[in-house]
Formats: sequence, C-alpha cells, structure tokens
Amino acid sequence: MTKEEILAVLEEKQLTDVIELIQDAETGDLEELELVESLGLLWDETLNREVLQLLESMGVSIIYVTDEDDEEEEKEAD
Repeated sequence: MTKEEILAVLEEKQLTDVIELIQDAETGDLEELELVESLGLLWDETLNREVLQLLESMGVSIIYVTDEDDEEEEKEAD
C-alpha cells in the first residue's frame, strides 16, 4: 500500500491518532515508537503491518517491549 492508500483507510476508519503518528513522523517529531509486540498498533493485522512499515520507512524506530517489560515499568513508576 502507498502512504496515500494507508491514510485513506485510516481516515475511513476514523483512526485519527494513527494519522497523527504518521504526520509526526513526516515532520520528524516522532523518532521512536514503543509497542507491546503481542498487541501491535492496530487490530487489523494487515493495516497494522502496513502502518508500521510506513513509519519505519520514514525513519521511525519501532521498539518492541514485552508485556512483562510494560508491567515492570508501571511498578517502577509507582
């Protein structure tokens, strides 16, 4: 999918938060994105893969954390 096709699907599904991530990547305001690998960014696996590939092609580093890493960070914050 092209960037325009991805954005069209995201707009159709009203996924404005993900559109904003792409816009932030375009302006250089998004350099890293931490995700829990088992959850991903979107429920739609195909769209999720396409968006992540697009973000990576725009220079965003995708950092995968495990559920355990996320829980440990929450405990440290408390």
